[in-house]
Amino acid sequence: MTTTTAPGRSPTRRSAPQVRRTGPPVELGPLLRRLTGDEKHAASAHSTLDVLWVLYDRLLRVSPATVDDPDRDRFLLSKGHGPAAYYAVLAAKEFIPEHWLDDLAGPESRLGHHPDRMLVPGVEIGTGSLGHGLGLGIGTALGLRAQGLTQPRVYVLLGDAELDEGSNHEAMAYAGATGLDRLTAIVIDNRSATHGWPGGIASRFTVHGWSAATVDGRDHTAIENALTATRPDRPHVVVAVVDPKE
Repeated sequence: MTTTTAPGRSPTRRSAPQVRRTGPPVELGPLLRRLTGDEKHAASAHSTLDVLWVLYDRLLRVSPATVDDPDRDRFLLSKGHGPAAYYAVLAAKEFIPEHWLDDLAGPESRLGHHPDRMLVPGVEIGTGSLGHGLGLGIGTALGLRAQGLTQPRVYVLLGDAELDEGSNHEAMAYAGATGLDRLTAIVIDNRSATHGWPGGIASRFTVHGWSAATVDGRDHTAIENALTATRPDRPHVVVAVVDPKE
């Protein structure tokens, strides 16, 4: 079941999709097995796997040939620690050669423990400390708006724990106040946040004027439907719920 929430409205429920995905895409298994040396972040990586695949396989208007096209969609990985799933998806979609996966964080490798936009084709931001991705996404959306580029969407993938950062609270409020309707945030909810929010994660966004949906983070059809259920004049957030972090 997908729950969709918008300010001033009661949640509406969509019918459960007929086809559900409850595990990693089979295409990525062999690629993920080539990435070794960061096993401590395996759970973090796998929590993002299905959302990343839906974005790159079904939604993002970007390809290896258009990584510098001003009219491309932008994807910003704020949840940058444990990027194995991201690298595997980039390899599957031919942004990077598959053999790069065999040398994660090696002395000559382009693939670090955090993605580097200067080294990895298709990566929009370099990550490090958590809590900055949403603000960078807002800046990107504002820049596109100022240039009159109305087609690109900006997607930012966050973890639930980094919402504890005050910078994200300010970003949520600003995006809602300025009606950044080309901005979509995706929050991976594996219940790792120190603090909770009354009414759940989505309510923290909707109070600032965002539209929101909460979905099974392994259900590809539900993820796609939620990501495309945007509203004019409002930023949008999708909370993708996965198994709790152990």
